[in-house]
Amino acid sequence: MIRVGIVGLGRMGKLHLANALRIKGVNVVSAADKSEKNLRFAQKYHIKTYDDYTRMIDAEKLDAVVISVPNFTKMESVFYAAENKLDIFLDKPLSRNFAEAQEIARKVNKENTRLMVGVNYRYFDCVQKLKSILDEGKVGDVVIATSELIMNGPFTHPLIPTPVPDWWLDRKMAGGGALLDLGYHLIDIFSWMFPCLIVKYSSLEYRFNLSVEDTAIVVLRSEKTSTTCIINVGWFSQMIFPEFNFRVNVHGTVGYDSTDRYVPHNLRLHAVKEGAINIFRKIFGRKMHYLSYTYYYSSFYRILELFFEMIKKGAESPIPLDEQLEVMRIIDGIYKHHMVQLNV
Repeated sequence: MIRVGIVGLGRMGKLHLANALRIKGVNVVSAADKSEKNLRFAQKYHIKTYDDYTRMIDAEKLDAVVISVPNFTKMESVFYAAENKLDIFLDKPLSRNFAEAQEIARKVNKENTRLMVGVNYRYFDCVQKLKSILDEGKVGDVVIATSELIMNGPFTHPLIPTPVPDWWLDRKMAGGGALLDLGYHLIDIFSWMFPCLIVKYSSLEYRFNLSVEDTAIVVLRSEKTSTTCIINVGWFSQMIFPEFNFRVNVHGTVGYDSTDRYVPHNLRLHAVKEGAINIFRKIFGRKMHYLSYTYYYSSFYRILELFFEMIKKGAESPIPLDEQLEVMRIIDGIYKHHMVQLNV
């Protein structure tokens, strides 16, 4: 059994904990968070809790940690886990900036451990299908690719108001806004599909008058495939799930395709169908597909499952750290490009 500890029990930490409990061969032995309320969530599952992750790592004989903490504390928590020779699953972004990302990579390599970043959007079923179509050459050479991800970011809907933690809106603590938060996923997908991206254009908007951007429009170009990649992200939408404003479109020399073609037309009906199928899987002793009824959220389960499969097999990470360094390099380049434009 893989002994794992959860570092951070915010919204994502809770989800990771619940998913890890369902993965065969994994024993969630402990969780750490400074909030008593968050710790009570773990205690419901009879998991030992700590108010300090360093004490948890020191006290428990862990094999791995799942780290889900604010951006400004990521580097120190990764360092401590790496020094204790633990394999690390880390929520995106890898860091606040490229310099920090390089330090994290050097530390992980020095301690000879493995770090996997949770870029779960790669594992959306619609994205996986689109990638297969591209790999098979069915749209020819992709000349233009576009992607959008517009949502509410750290802001909750007025129907369920929740205070936004101060660090989210502080550039020094967060590292960035919508670009680093949402753009990270899209840049990761495009870097995976069309490697060697360079920044051609960027526009960052501050409609909320915060120190971090709430909207970003970016144009990248792949030096390997000559594909122009256009990214649009924003925190300004108050859509409520199952409405989800995400897609990747590809325009090739012999065809066009989009993730929209592979997403269920009615997510509520999809949830009912998947729920029923899971009941039959359980009755007949088949493997359950946890969170499959949510469609998008099943990717969180899948990527964590891959992390633990990596540990079981003693394999390399299915998401190489070098690829995540590249994402951070591109994001740093976008911020610098924007500053140059402002000073022209």
